Amino acid sequence: MRKILAASLAVSMSMGAVGASKAQDIVIGTPNWPSVQATGEIMRVIIEENLGLEVEIQTGSNPIIFEAMDKGAMHLHPEVWMPNQQNLHDTFLEQNGTVVRNENGVSAFQGMCVHQSVADEHQITSIYDLTDPAKAEIFDSDGDGRGEIWIGAPGWASTNIEKIRAKSYGYDQTLELLVMDETLAYANLDNAVEQDQPWVGFCYTPHYLFALHTMHILEEPPYDAAQWNIIQPTDDPAWLEKASAPVAWDTANLHLYYSKSLEDSYPEVASLFASVMLDTDTVGEMTKALVVDEMELAEFAEQWVADNEDRVLEWLSN
Repeated sequence: MRKILAASLAVSMSMGAVGASKAQDIVIGTPNWPSVQATGEIMRVIIEENLGLEVEIQTGSNPIIFEAMDKGAMHLHPEVWMPNQQNLHDTFLEQNGTVVRNENGVSAFQGMCVHQSVADEHQITSIYDLTDPAKAEIFDSDGDGRGEIWIGAPGWASTNIEKIRAKSYGYDQTLELLVMDETLAYANLDNAVEQDQPWVGFCYTPHYLFALHTMHILEEPPYDAAQWNIIQPTDDPAWLEKASAPVAWDTANLHLYYSKSLEDSYPEVASLFASVMLDTDTVGEMTKALVVDEMELAEFAEQWVADNEDRVLEWLSN
């Protein structure tokens, strides 16, 4: 890390950062999934090791982090899923002008998956198969006669969108829509695969899931913007009734968003955040290291920064 330290120390000294830092110069907000936590921790290590600033990481939901960035109380959201958070983007970037987006997005997929063995054995290959009561019943894990489908974790914008999609396709009538923490949901998947039991639920990339299991993505009509009418609860109390989305997700992109206030208070940090560039494979490897390999978060981040000197130096030098 010597060349990174030398280069960035010069930048920091020129900005008057070294020797003038205080506790919690930078606050990073992270929601509750592995890849955003990994990226947030990596940013902490880079800033503390190279810019002489103190960084605090606070957990929070997407709306809370955006509200805090709006006021300058938080400075970074390391992984915003778009278009999932379009309403927050429109409010704080387009309308208020208080938040900035790093344009180097990471491509991502979102949809519904079953294990390949379920697709083969039960002929469940399409999203429309979930509307068949007989096929839906095979996902009954608690014996109440009604199958279950995991649609996401509490606080995810995608969870609300999956409620809209379930209503639009009609499988909200044949399956119980489960909202629970991702770790628990995928632990249920692991158990189902081990016991050769059916499981169906939300899946996305980049994610370690596809490195662990052979998953079948349920077929859907292709994304059509004209049919993608998404309304979030924060936009309208009657959001679920008015919204509809009987098509597949569009390709998503994951972006860093940061408080515009950094451009004045810590321009070297704003420059770093604007320069970060990751890719789908890298983010997937991050989640695997944390969840599958069970690396401790801080240890992982320190090792990642050490292993990616050239990449980090490029971000710091822009």
